[in-house]
Amino acid sequence: MTFSKLMDNVNSKGPFQFLVTVLLGIPILGMANHNLLQIFTAATPTHHCRPPPNASAGPWLLPTGPNGKPEPCLRFAYPPNASLPNDTQGATEPCLDGWVYNISTGNSIVTEWDLVCDSNKLKEMAQSVFMAGILIGGIVLGDLSDRFGRKPILSCSYLMLAASGSGAAFSPTLPTYMALRFLCGFSISGVSLSTVILNVEWVSTRMRAITSATIGYFYTFGQFILPGLAYGIPQWRWLQLTVSIPYFAFFLLSWWVPESIRWMVLSGKSSKALKILQWVAIFNGKKEEGEKLSLEDLRLNLQKEMSLAKAKYSVADLFRIPILRRVTFCLSLAWFATGFAYYSLAMGVEEFGFNLYLLQLVFGGVDIPAKFITILSISYLGRHITEATTLLLAGGSILALIFVPSDLQTLRTVLAVFGKGCLSSSFACLFLYTSELYPTVIRQTGMGVTNLLTRVGSMTAPLVRITGEMHPFIPNVIFGTTALLGGSAAFFLPETLNRPLPETIQDMENWSPRAKEPKLESDTEKATQRIPLAALWTGPAPQLRAAETPFPASRD
Repeated sequence: MTFSKLMDNVNSKGPFQFLVTVLLGIPILGMANHNLLQIFTAATPTHHCRPPPNASAGPWLLPTGPNGKPEPCLRFAYPPNASLPNDTQGATEPCLDGWVYNISTGNSIVTEWDLVCDSNKLKEMAQSVFMAGILIGGIVLGDLSDRFGRKPILSCSYLMLAASGSGAAFSPTLPTYMALRFLCGFSISGVSLSTVILNVEWVSTRMRAITSATIGYFYTFGQFILPGLAYGIPQWRWLQLTVSIPYFAFFLLSWWVPESIRWMVLSGKSSKALKILQWVAIFNGKKEEGEKLSLEDLRLNLQKEMSLAKAKYSVADLFRIPILRRVTFCLSLAWFATGFAYYSLAMGVEEFGFNLYLLQLVFGGVDIPAKFITILSISYLGRHITEATTLLLAGGSILALIFVPSDLQTLRTVLAVFGKGCLSSSFACLFLYTSELYPTVIRQTGMGVTNLLTRVGSMTAPLVRITGEMHPFIPNVIFGTTALLGGSAAFFLPETLNRPLPETIQDMENWSPRAKEPKLESDTEKATQRIPLAALWTGPAPQLRAAETPFPASRD
């Protein structure tokens, strides 16, 4: 008996799975708030140099740029109260006395710590530091989760995110703010990784895509919450606090989330695993099936899985074992390209010249059709074709921005929204695809390492955007080309459509065409490879809508 069949015996798509999906999904609503928070808390309003203290109370003449607008970083270097014609091109100097900001729509870290002109790069650095926290968290927490369990890491990550996020709201200085945002990113890795793994390990093979899709839609709808909060709470400190406080409640709710049965079996905790399975059977209305389970049956039927507990794998094994090395290389490139290109678009909303709050709603709204199309694609066409196609389309749309004049803002926005939708689909597919490719004994470590690369990409994206000061088209060339490379790498990954989760390295090697003789599938077997889009739950629980996998960072 395989683990999937064991789960089917206690109803792998019943009310219990619905409850787990909801408990894991609600905190994901707030993930978008943290990942995209700096769109609003680091917004740069219009500004100009503050006049010298001894300047007259009358109008202060400002130099104008090539576009006819006042220079935000220069002022005339002439004695105060001097009378000069409007067309006089006098000597200029930096803003020695600070800046005057238009704070009619609220304040931000930019207005509080003057992150403009020569200091504008510190704004991008703050976002990069946050992404660095997600990167380090993927390395550290992925390994700890394989060692100590998914649930403890998930609970601790909720608590750390609540504490560090709330602390950032009271930061007295920019370095303190960056340090606390780093911890926010660190904990977000633990939340996203543990959520994905617990989600796929508690459902049957046929239900993985649907429940992962549902988790993904929690993140999507979270993107609609952020603009509303930012509009209603224009002060950045209160906004930061508002999106962080709920995670104290999520920390308490996490104690209702059960530990992974697979992990408990592999960790030698079979007795506890049996009790949880029997409780799940009762919850799903399968009490008789649960009573038939015994510790001896569990050990006998899962003898293969239990033997894996003796095998210890580390990050080095991802590159030492050939099959793992190929999968890790291709996944890493796909993850990097997705995060790299995604945050180039998601964090550049201000550049398109429309209302910031409305445009963010559009950027979030595109995820709804994009992820629905993705669920159909990964369910019928397969994972690696879907992943490759989404990245290739995203790369093409970003490269197309090079040839669209800056005055055609509507067309540029349409291309950016389309590209962002493709990259959201790529994220959704990657979270499910990666969890299906790696065997149980090293799944969380593999997820952490490959997910790390998307954080490297998201860290690098703000720095690459700075190259636009040399020439506007350079960033899009880099972002678009990288997305095309990531899409090409996805073609070299094995397909996982309707295959059981691999438990061992040998299971992965058996997927290779050279490891087994090709065999024809009957029409009945092919029919079972279709993921149902109706009647998702067999018990009395409410039905759930089919969708696609998460986030961001996530997405998540």
